Amino acid sequence: QEQLVESGGGLVQPGGSLRLSCVSSGSTFSISWWRQAPGKEREFVARIYGESLLYGDMVKGRFTISRDRAKNTVYLQMNSLNDEDTASYWCETLNSRGRGTQVTVSS
Repeated sequence: QEQLVESGGGLVQPGGSLRLSCVSSGSTFSISWWRQAPGKEREFVARIYGESLLYGDMVKGRFTISRDRAKNTVYLQMNSLNDEDTASYWCETLNSRGRGTQVTVSS
């Protein structure tokens, strides 16, 4: 069972950008990003499986998921952030889930 560690969260102004990283202890075929805001259901953000990419409706056109296989790292580039993107973000596979990183969008 791989270990997943996220980083890159923080405070950003509306319209700003952040890049999240998810480092895995081993190679994985598929990794997903999810998020959850206080009082809300968890929401699918993006998935990379093989060379295929999938995005949630709320982030299409603004977020980009990518992978560096040599580093066992999956990235989530987040652009044009708004306050609705404020949430805890985590990466997960079928077997593991990271602890998450907080993203706060506020002026």
